[in-house]
Amino acid sequence: MNAKAKDNNLHNTLVYIKQHWQLYVFFLGPALILTIVFKYLPMGGILIAFQKYNPFKGILGSEWVGLKYFQQFLSSPDFLQYLMNTLKLSIFGLLWGFPMPIILALLLNRIASSKIKQKIQLVLYMPNFISVIVLCGMVRILLSVTGPLNMMMGSNINFLTIPAAFRPIYIISGIWQGAGWASIMYTAALANASKELKEAAQIDGANIWQQIKAVEWPAIKDMVVIQFILQAGNIMSIGFEKAYALQSDMNLASSEIIATYVYKKGLLNGDYSYSTAVGLFNTIINVILLITVNKIVEKMNDGQGL
Repeated sequence: MNAKAKDNNLHNTLVYIKQHWQLYVFFLGPALILTIVFKYLPMGGILIAFQKYNPFKGILGSEWVGLKYFQQFLSSPDFLQYLMNTLKLSIFGLLWGFPMPIILALLLNRIASSKIKQKIQLVLYMPNFISVIVLCGMVRILLSVTGPLNMMMGSNINFLTIPAAFRPIYIISGIWQGAGWASIMYTAALANASKELKEAAQIDGANIWQQIKAVEWPAIKDMVVIQFILQAGNIMSIGFEKAYALQSDMNLASSEIIATYVYKKGLLNGDYSYSTAVGLFNTIINVILLITVNKIVEKMNDGQGL
C-alpha cells in the first residue's frame, strides 16, 4: 500500500513538472548554468596535475607526466611537516571551536529578556563581519611588542615570532570571530524545543543540566551531528588567507600549511602543475575524511548521518 502511494506521488510530481516546465526552467535554469560554468567546467583544470603544464600550449597541448608531481610532493622532505601542521591546526580548531557555538546557543536560550538577548546577540555576531585581513591586522596590533597585551603584562614579547604560539593565536581569534555567528542555527533549533516539556522539567525540580539533556539537546542533536560531519570532513580545507596573513619567517615551522604552500608554489613561483597536484591530493584526503566520519557517526547515532 505504501509502495503504491509513493508511486502515485512520484507520478503526480512528474506530471506537474511536465505541465509547468517553463516555471522550473525560469527559476532553476540560471542557477544550473552558473553551477556548471563556475563549479563543473573548472574541474577540467585538474588535468594540469598530471601534465607538465605550459600556458602557451594549453591543457590539450602540454606534456603528460602522470603521477610525477604527486610522487614529488609525497617524497619531499617537508611533506610530513606541512601535513602535520595542517592536521594539527584543523583538529585543534575543531576540538576547541566546534563546541563553542553550541555552548553560546544554550546560554542565550537561558536569557528570559528578549531585549537583553538581542543586544548580546548583536555583540556576538559583529566579529563575523570583520574581514580576515582586518582581523589579522587587529591580532598583529594586539600582540605586537608595543601592543596592548605586552603593555598589560609589562613585557616586550613578539608573539607572532614564536612557532608554539601560532596555533593558539589562530584558533582563539577564529573562535572569537565565528562562534557567535555559527550559534545562529543552534539558537533557531532551540526555538523549536518544547516549552511545555521545559516547564514540566522545571516543576519536577530538574536542574539546568537535566533540562538541557532532556529538552534542549534533543532539539539540536541532528543539527550538531550534521555540522560535525561537515566540519570534520573539511579538516584539510583551511583557507590560506588567515594563515598566510599571520605568517612570519620566525613561525613558519608551525604556520606553513598545505594551503599556503600551494599558494606560494602556484601563484608566486608559477609551478602550476605541482601546486595543482598538491591541491588535488588535499581534496582527495578531504573526501575520504568526509566519508569516513559520516560512516563512524552513522554507527554511533543509530544509523543517522548525512
